[in-house]
Amino acid sequence: MKESIRTPLGKVRGLGAAKEGAHHFIGQRVSALALLFLVPWFLISLLLAVRGGYDSATDFIANPVNAVLILITVGGAIYHMRIGMQVVIEDYIARTSTKFILLILNTFVCVALFAAAGFAVLSVAT
Repeated sequence: MKESIRTPLGKVRGLGAAKEGAHHFIGQRVSALALLFLVPWFLISLLLAVRGGYDSATDFIANPVNAVLILITVGGAIYHMRIGMQVVIEDYIARTSTKFILLILNTFVCVALFAAAGFAVLSVAT
């Protein structure tokens, strides 16, 4: 008979050692896959839009489809960054208080970055 090394509480809850399951792993991979398509579109579109000058760039962002895709790209990149930084903090910071502060700071910085990007895109688009 095969014996498990998991604790009885771990067997009941069905969670791994990190108590998060595969949530971060899947989120990191899905955001990377989305960015695989969004970032090249964003870079090529940005280069083409800037080539025509300021008016061309603002017209590009004023297009609702482009504005939404820009926000999705920026949001996906910030989400991907947040998960990656969270894993680094959890893995390499030993002190609990420092880890807690850095995790909160990581979340706040990411929310602030997305809010600033959203404000910038929406103010140009309107």
